[in-house]
Amino acid sequence: MTQRELDISYMRRCFQLATNGLGRTRPNPLVGCVVVGSDGRILSEGYHQEYGHNHAERNALLRLEAGCRRSELSPSALTLYVNLEPCSHHGLTPPCADLIVERRISRVVCCNDDPNPLVSGNGFRKLEAAGIEVTRHLLETEGRRLNRRFFTFIEKRRPYIILKWAQSADGFLAPDLKPPRSNLKYWLSTPAQNRLNHRWRTEEAAILVGSDTYLLDCPSLTARHCLGPQPQPVVLDRRGRLTDVPPHWLHLRCQTIPDVLRELHERKLQSVIVEGGRQVLDAFLAAGLYDEIRILRSPRHLGSGLQAPVLQDDAPVQWF
Repeated sequence: MTQRELDISYMRRCFQLATNGLGRTRPNPLVGCVVVGSDGRILSEGYHQEYGHNHAERNALLRLEAGCRRSELSPSALTLYVNLEPCSHHGLTPPCADLIVERRISRVVCCNDDPNPLVSGNGFRKLEAAGIEVTRHLLETEGRRLNRRFFTFIEKRRPYIILKWAQSADGFLAPDLKPPRSNLKYWLSTPAQNRLNHRWRTEEAAILVGSDTYLLDCPSLTARHCLGPQPQPVVLDRRGRLTDVPPHWLHLRCQTIPDVLRELHERKLQSVIVEGGRQVLDAFLAAGLYDEIRILRSPRHLGSGLQAPVLQDDAPVQWF
């Protein structure tokens, strides 16, 4: 294999490691790190496991010291792979760039520059000033996809937005529910789709519904069928109808979708699943403010009822 092929292989391993932190590192990015010896053998690995804990590089370098013989730690023999620029500032943890310099790593291969103004090139400058060879922008597009929530939050100053709904095989969100059947419960999703939906909830920072959905369905918006962190439940109450919202919910009275997103950004909610109802989904679609659309297609046929939103041909839709 060529050196570039080796670099790509190790960077993809960084991506694999990084995904282990999904849902737990926010608002920090997903980061994995691999340390390789001169013979191409992986000597240590690490990833950012949880917000406030060690970053990926520190975890990998600490494991390296604990698990390798001194003969394997010749500084001139070590290459460190990481999918995001090493941090250069003191936050909840010390700067990773300083530790890499201290451990006298000879080469660093990185995927993405960090857009955070506190880093933004300073990490690379520290490494290069110490004489470390730095290779940048390897698999950059794949790295941005991995950390799409982080990049959207920093660069666009809003959460990453996922519109999600379930619809019947014939294109309806709900059956006709007229009094006295207005409190009738119904489910379109299959058990497997429901489990998938709850896994998604553990991966995002918040989940939002409108006041109609809140009043009709009394949703808990928790991830009950999948282990993982719980999303922040949010209700958008543009008409000011709600008076009994639980204290752990975020009760928004914003009138516009940009105002909603500003509020979520200020609260450092890096991503949001918008679950509806139809009016809220239409408002996000009309504003053009969404990054993904996920649709759970039920095998059930309803024949009539509330129709699903109409999408443009180029909408970024995934069907499940």
